[in-house]
Amino acid sequence: MPKRPASAGRFTICAMNDDQLLRYSRHILLDEIGIEGQQQLLDATALVIGAGGLGSPVALYLASAGVGQLILVDDDHVELTNLQRQIAHASSRIGQPKVQSAAQAVTMLNPGVKVRAVQQRADAALLDEWVRRADVVLDCTDNFATRQLVNAACVQHRKPLVSGAAIGFDGQISVYDSRSAEAPCYACLFPPDAPVEEVACATMGVFAPIVGIIGATQAAEALKILATKLPTLAGRLLMLDARRMEWSELKLKRDPICPVCKTMHS
Repeated sequence: MPKRPASAGRFTICAMNDDQLLRYSRHILLDEIGIEGQQQLLDATALVIGAGGLGSPVALYLASAGVGQLILVDDDHVELTNLQRQIAHASSRIGQPKVQSAAQAVTMLNPGVKVRAVQQRADAALLDEWVRRADVVLDCTDNFATRQLVNAACVQHRKPLVSGAAIGFDGQISVYDSRSAEAPCYACLFPPDAPVEEVACATMGVFAPIVGIIGATQAAEALKILATKLPTLAGRLLMLDARRMEWSELKLKRDPICPVCKTMHS
């Protein structure tokens, strides 16, 4: 977790300028956030893996909320078919790397946020480098192998992971917080060696708002982790059926023989 700013007695020393105090005033008015929580957001670094359908609302909401530094990782380029749902991109930026396009959108929304665009595929070496620098990691990818690599890096470095997925009319989200000995990791629920049928948007399609709903929820969980003491989705998997707009919940437990996190808690 980011360090809390220094305080004098019961009064937090505020490092925000007048523009920041005005920009984030609606957060500051919330008892659960206040001056101290907003300062924690400004001091925080969020690592966003994937700058597509989920990564777009994640990056925009984290930026609007004042997370001080965003690290965006993606090796893809903006295509016309992306624009139906990937709201960080625009027609004028077709052909650009997605991380550069998303960084432009973030800067236009909030120029006070520092954005590092990493135009690379998220492999183990890259994740080892960047996960250690982050206060929270958001998995906005669309393939099982990368999700396992992200989870392994978060377990190794004990960083909270907010993981979302969406395809068709279905979405799911959870928080895997390896800072807690009781919390499951992603591999506890989805073992790395389990047979998985990869489903692509190009063949299955995706309902445009579903990535917005799941991505916004990911951003909300990340902000709670960074700036509040509110409970998160750790230990719970939320699943959304947007056909009927119904949420269902699955309670999760840590697998004591999980090949990824068992050694971290032994």
